[in-house]
Amino acid sequence: MSDPAYPPLSPYLMVKRGPEALDWYRRAFGAEVVERYDMEDGRLGHATLNLNGGSLMLSDEFPEMAEITGMASPETLGGTTSSVNLSVDDVDRWFDRAVEAGATALRPPADEFYGRHGKLRDPYGHVWSIIGPAKG
Repeated sequence: MSDPAYPPLSPYLMVKRGPEALDWYRRAFGAEVVERYDMEDGRLGHATLNLNGGSLMLSDEFPEMAEITGMASPETLGGTTSSVNLSVDDVDRWFDRAVEAGATALRPPADEFYGRHGKLRDPYGHVWSIIGPAKG
């Protein structure tokens, strides 16, 4: 049984410049901060965000704890090993807002057999698939 405070499945992103990233996800995706824990050294220890009805967790990279966290940021890895799928009502609006906030467009929105889809990379190296209803 899961803890009722958290959904059964939540992506947990590791970044460099955590406080900056937290602000970026708020601006680019309209995320709302549910909880935030800052470390004395200025790094983001942990944050939970509500994002379009889902949950996203985020923290700064802690290289000194890599053996127990098992994670590194995409900047450290030189890329990412996964992407985050974000289902939205208007792919173009969400995609454009993220690009205006500083994301890099990897694949502009287009209608596909499963709906409308665009892919972007956020400024912290994470790849996002923005998916929603087809326009046509």
